[in-house]
Amino acid sequence: MRWRGVNHVEFSVLDYENSIAFYDAMFGWLGYRSFWTLDIGYRSTYYMARFPMPHSYIGIQPARSGGKLDHEARAVGIHHVALWARSRAEVDAFHRDFLIPRGLPVTDAPQEYSVYAPGYYAVFFDDPINGIHWELAHIPRIPGPGAIRRFRAALKAAQKDHPEWDGPPEKLAFRDLPGRR
Repeated sequence: MRWRGVNHVEFSVLDYENSIAFYDAMFGWLGYRSFWTLDIGYRSTYYMARFPMPHSYIGIQPARSGGKLDHEARAVGIHHVALWARSRAEVDAFHRDFLIPRGLPVTDAPQEYSVYAPGYYAVFFDDPINGIHWELAHIPRIPGPGAIRRFRAALKAAQKDHPEWDGPPEKLAFRDLPGRR
């Protein structure tokens, strides 16, 4: 991951052609660019928010086995992927103008998730073909005072369910990792 974030993630899909049509529409609406392997070596189509370099991208390739995912089952594997939104308005417009008109499965309508981060605002939905669970989320670079108050209040409310917490949750959430040896 390092300082640029994730280099790329690839998903194997059940119906490649229909999946590409879905992801072309979704990523196109969000303003992504796309490229593909030209079927050299293997078949995959990629979507990226920035072009050309450096960039992170999401790849879609045909599956050889398996079935539709069920994120509610929390089986081993990826639970969901969160994409960055430019603003709360983009989250709302994506929900209103992309997800709803297509009848896509929205698992959680747009709302603020104060306990995640100050001003965190997101919508959650499923890929109708493969069951991949997605989120479009906006976190303000500089949250307003109201968002900070709601965040602190949400953490304080959560702390009531965790008497074992010894200290403020925003500090307890960070963990030390072993360095290079």
